[in-house]
Amino acid sequence: MKKGGILLAATGWDSALWSRMFTDAAPGRQVFVDPDGRTDDSVDYAIVWKQPAGSLAGLKNLKVIFSLGAGVDHVFRDPLVPDVPIVRVVSNDLTNRMSEYVVWQVLDHHRMGPKYRRQQQDAIWLEDRSQPAAKDITIGMLGLGVLGSDAAMKLKVMGFNVTGWSRSHHHLDGIPTFHGQEQMPAFLAGVDMLVCLLPLTPATANMLAMPMFEMMTKRGPLGAPVLINAGRGGLQNEKDILAALDIGTLSAVSLDVFQQEPLPVDSPFWSHPKVTLTPHAAAASDPFSLVKPIVDQMDAFDRGEPLRNLVDRKHQY
Repeated sequence: MKKGGILLAATGWDSALWSRMFTDAAPGRQVFVDPDGRTDDSVDYAIVWKQPAGSLAGLKNLKVIFSLGAGVDHVFRDPLVPDVPIVRVVSNDLTNRMSEYVVWQVLDHHRMGPKYRRQQQDAIWLEDRSQPAAKDITIGMLGLGVLGSDAAMKLKVMGFNVTGWSRSHHHLDGIPTFHGQEQMPAFLAGVDMLVCLLPLTPATANMLAMPMFEMMTKRGPLGAPVLINAGRGGLQNEKDILAALDIGTLSAVSLDVFQQEPLPVDSPFWSHPKVTLTPHAAAASDPFSLVKPIVDQMDAFDRGEPLRNLVDRKHQY
């Protein structure tokens, strides 16, 4: 049986590398790089990241859309995205990279990294042995999908008190979990560090805002809560974050994502003393880890097997 073609429509990626790797991993499938060299009936599968609007609309035989990133909000920004199954990328490599980032940022704030870097810059030697133990810090994981659950378990192993919140009920061994909007205040009330790994959907847009920050504890060992967001920039109200830092509602933030990327050079986040900033680098998608599993899913689907890691179109994640 002739195998259907693959369309790669990935803005901001090394299309030549990804195309070459899909060609090598999928013998018998023609690989096209949007927008050149394809016909509308030659593509069965689309591999996308922030695809140009309408680029998938004319694909008459399209069976499945695969997102190259953990998030899929970029797929739904296209008003003409076809009504076919959408699959999110899930891989041990991506999960481990995200957990590394979360653990790094939690430990940096826990062990006063920003403070010590400022002291080093100013050549100040000030011995401070008042650091709290991990067991005295509560990490609240906002989002308990594959990424959030893995990071939560790794933080628990390190001795932190970990809780979690998700839209629907999730069970994690040894970790108290909350779900739904009605349980959000109870979840936030005990949080010293809030780690956000939620997907961006109409329901979660701009939720990291002053009303949420004001629900968090002000009496913990850190004095005021810390926010770590490695989910999506659209989750955060950036004016509220800056205001919360300035008035002490938040003590510090680590942000890997922003509403506008690249971050404008005049953004106050660049120089704010309470901000740790990284350039959307928490968990990069590695073609050497992702290409083969995606091709394997295509072959399995052609054999009549069900898809894995399907996106719920209603909730958009």
